[in-house]
Amino acid sequence: MKTKLSILLFAVLFFTSLSYPQFGIKNNLVKIKTYRSFDKVYPGGEIKLAVKAKIDSSWHINSNKPYDDYLIPTKLTIENKDFNIEKTLYPKAHDLILAFSDNPLSVWQDDILIASLVKVNKNLSPGEHPVVVTLNYQACNNATCLPPTSVKDTINIEVAKSTSAISEINQDIFKDIDLSYSSLASNNESSSNSISSTLQSSGLLLGLIFVFLGGLALNLTPCVYPLIPITIGYFGGQSEGSTKKLFFMGLMFLVGMSITYSVIGVVTSLTGSVFGSLLQNTFVIIFVALVFVILSLSMFGVYEFKLPNALVAKAGGAKGGLYGAFFMGLTMGIVAAPCIGPFVLGLVTYVAAKGDPLYGFLMFFVLSLGLGFPYLFLAIFSGKIKKLPRAGEWMDGVKHVFGFILLGMAIYFLVPILPESFSGFVLPVYMILAALYLLFVDKLANKVKVFRIFKIAFSVILILVAVYALIPSEKQSIDWRHYSNNIALSNTDKPIIIDFYADWCIPCKELDASTFSNPNVIKASKEYITLKADMTKSLSPEVESLRNKFNIVGVPTVLILNKKGDEVKRITGFVNADEFYKIIKNVD
Repeated sequence: MKTKLSILLFAVLFFTSLSYPQFGIKNNLVKIKTYRSFDKVYPGGEIKLAVKAKIDSSWHINSNKPYDDYLIPTKLTIENKDFNIEKTLYPKAHDLILAFSDNPLSVWQDDILIASLVKVNKNLSPGEHPVVVTLNYQACNNATCLPPTSVKDTINIEVAKSTSAISEINQDIFKDIDLSYSSLASNNESSSNSISSTLQSSGLLLGLIFVFLGGLALNLTPCVYPLIPITIGYFGGQSEGSTKKLFFMGLMFLVGMSITYSVIGVVTSLTGSVFGSLLQNTFVIIFVALVFVILSLSMFGVYEFKLPNALVAKAGGAKGGLYGAFFMGLTMGIVAAPCIGPFVLGLVTYVAAKGDPLYGFLMFFVLSLGLGFPYLFLAIFSGKIKKLPRAGEWMDGVKHVFGFILLGMAIYFLVPILPESFSGFVLPVYMILAALYLLFVDKLANKVKVFRIFKIAFSVILILVAVYALIPSEKQSIDWRHYSNNIALSNTDKPIIIDFYADWCIPCKELDASTFSNPNVIKASKEYITLKADMTKSLSPEVESLRNKFNIVGVPTVLILNKKGDEVKRITGFVNADEFYKIIKNVD
């Protein structure tokens, strides 16, 4: 009833205001001035435009996303067929309650800044070209709303020859404008946006400290903490040497991880591609699995990694395991990369916006130092654990256990590229076979009572987990539909949830297992159109199109769209059922 009354009042005010000239109200309440980011631009290139708008005091204009359908949104356009707006970044709006409405309005007041990324026609001839910038808006005050109108400004953009030098200008205006992803144009707060803002407002030193601490915290994420016991086992299985040897092994592990993330940082700064897309390529998957197999063979005593004697002497007498530790770190970096959460997605956004490979290298190198720093202590600590009992063949028994774990991880990463008809059975069957081998074939160190109890318990747990995985599941979940381009996303009868996932993404599986299976979430999801978009093979044209269309930086990403098709919430990383339920219950 209140909404209908507000609409009626608004309509009365609107049509009454059509005669606003006789009341002495002018419709030049908004003045704009346009700035460009470069003195020239090449044909086919891009240039940023910033529009400063000054709104007359005591008046406001609707934001680009007003809350009600009958309100006219503010929109920035340009009039020149050779210049096309690619992305627009609107400022954050604020809520305002007026005399004619009981509900808050999303508005802008006073001075605002709107920025756009403009693409130039690649066939445009060099020379000066006028571009008319238009801001369409509707102004209101506490009693009156004026008809929708527009204000224009003309800016001349010089298109240069390919041999001409181009310089940045107006950097005091553009320094805080991030147009790397149009999702930043949303007025909703997101972890990625806040990370970018924090880094932007910090100096280099404070930014590096922030990233290092973020790397430390990432050890608690779902892709990383399962690797900790495996890493302890790996170092512990090669800890016959001194503490100094273990330190160098931990250092090599850290170097391997740093190389992975430094490469990712450089690639991200150049492309801004999906973080973790390393694991969508079949050859990369096979390489990762092969590294795990090679490492597992060393656990079974097939060989031992050894450095050349000259390097051994320089390393303080370390006799082996340094190559293995290096490849372990290199691989663990790849394993963790796809799903270490919103923090890294925010860093990806920031680095991609900078477009500086050296800066990207530095940021991700420091991130990897924070992520890998605890493993220096784990390496040394693993050796201390091994020195508590007296040395014996039980050490080789422990190596065998961790060898089977490494082989299991190799199979885990191969599952997405196996035929669907039996891919779900491969890992559980392997777990059962490995457990039976440890129980009945591998007699090593069975005379050591404590180790025998551990091995039996470990094998029984493996069998129980595998059997549980093989039992057909009747667990309920959201009624998902496969996303396709022919599904309408605007002017629908329901809001929309789109879940962007990949088979190699552990948090995606956690979302399915614990969040999307929650009864309250399932019930609330019935008020939505629910779609799943597969990002597993992101080198394919279909997935690349999805990534560009929705600006997907990493997975999991869940988009909440309203009935008009506008994005109202973007979720990156894992969220629990209660949090997700609150989000979807509050979307109109």
